[in-house]
Amino acid sequence: MSLKTKIFKIGLPLLFLACGALVLRFLILNKPTPQKVTKQDQGALVEIMEVEKYDRQVQVFATGTVQAAQEVTITPQVNGRVIYAAQNFVSGGFFKKGALLFSIEDIDYTLALEQAKASLARAEVDLATIESRALIARSEWEQLNKNPQKKPNPLVLLEPQVKNAQAGLDSAKAAVSQAQLNLSRTKIYAPFNCLVRREQIDIGQYLRQGNPVATVAATDTAEIIVPLPLAELTWLSVPRQGSGRKGSNGTLELKVAGSRYQWQGHIIRSLGEADPQSRMMRVVVEVESPYNPTASNNSPPDLAFGVFVDVILHGRQLEGVFILPHKAIREHNTVWIMDENNSLKIREVTIIRQEKDAVLIKAGLDPGDKVVLTNLSAAAEGMKLRARNQEISQ
Repeated sequence: MSLKTKIFKIGLPLLFLACGALVLRFLILNKPTPQKVTKQDQGALVEIMEVEKYDRQVQVFATGTVQAAQEVTITPQVNGRVIYAAQNFVSGGFFKKGALLFSIEDIDYTLALEQAKASLARAEVDLATIESRALIARSEWEQLNKNPQKKPNPLVLLEPQVKNAQAGLDSAKAAVSQAQLNLSRTKIYAPFNCLVRREQIDIGQYLRQGNPVATVAATDTAEIIVPLPLAELTWLSVPRQGSGRKGSNGTLELKVAGSRYQWQGHIIRSLGEADPQSRMMRVVVEVESPYNPTASNNSPPDLAFGVFVDVILHGRQLEGVFILPHKAIREHNTVWIMDENNSLKIREVTIIRQEKDAVLIKAGLDPGDKVVLTNLSAAAEGMKLRARNQEISQ
């Protein structure tokens, strides 16, 4: 290889490298100095709500099971064979008060009544006969004894016989009344508007006096036993048994296949003692017309006995309280406020009541205060905040 060729192959790359180094140094030396920009702290992004004073009725949430307010066992008072039973006299059947449920064969009791009436007629004749003889005896004694001061012997005037005949007549009347009563007891009627819960009779069955054959429950009203903490009773009106007053109103809710149905009721009494297991007091909520026997397929469901329902009891009215969601309450009964300088302030508040969906504040806030709802880590007094454009509505 010639010298000229060697110089070309080695010198040319070195020349290019030297030129590149010079260009790079020129660019570095002439690079513009960046200007320092100070970033402004806009604060933590938070959700807020402006608070105002409201009047709010206390709501006490509970649950309970619907049960019959009145339930009786049907027991025949006479013996006999069943000769009739109403078509609806089966479990689940409805009856109006006074409707005939079933009948017992009454021929024996009809004959017994006729015999009692015959005995009564004889007793009336016997009494009339002995009273006539007594009048004759008194007349004869007065004719024979002219001394008005002398008293006749009762045996002479047949007084014991009259009393005996009168007693016989009274006994015969009682026998007639008993026979009539037994005859009437062969027909069993509904004691009130009721639902048949259980029945154990068939046509031709022989019933014995005193053996229960059915159970019926009143349908005019139903009761729900609601257990409550003792502190909740201070917000409610609970009348004493026998006072005749109505207590706090209540709303019963039943969820069926995604639909919600409601009934209105009221507290009628307390059971007067705490449950030994839960230590909770129990009050009774009454609701009228839980069943609708004439309901169609499109009607709301019955408030059937045994159904588990939600109960909302409406208590005392609170005036001038602030209503906050639970997430707005911080440790030690405090809330976070965004002041007019968009800074965080920690405010202690007085909680008068905590409900299922809200906290009621009596003091510690002012109307128009902006309460922070967002949970912030390492929150401190004076922390910079900025509110979202869309506030949480009340």
